Amino acid sequence: VQLQASGGGLVQAGGSLRLSCTTSGRTFSSRDMGWFRQAPGKEREFTARLRWAGDSVYVAVYADSVRGRFSIVGDNDKNTVHLQMNSLKPEDTGVYYCAGGHNLQTGEVDYWGQGTLVTVSS
Repeated sequence: VQLQASGGGLVQAGGSLRLSCTTSGRTFSSRDMGWFRQAPGKEREFTARLRWAGDSVYVAVYADSVRGRFSIVGDNDKNTVHLQMNSLKPEDTGVYYCAGGHNLQTGEVDYWGQGTLVTVSS
């Protein structure tokens, strides 16, 4: 299984970006799909995940630092997730990694995508 992330870029503080992550290869059957991020000089941290609860239903969870500003959305085919990032702050700058696994919040990651760089200027 491969995860392909896209959508990073440079944006001013207060702006928005939308990241996308698409799976390919074998059928993706992980329970969780979501995002981590790594700021310069810091460790990679959990950002957001969704957990499928049915064909078109999922439960989203966010890190405290992004709750209310970021929104994770899954396509009905369960192969793509999007991270809508609004009201961006300079501290949101970092490399964002798409991930899939059993429990992303506890670090149980089976698959990593390549990172996509998000830079928020002040």
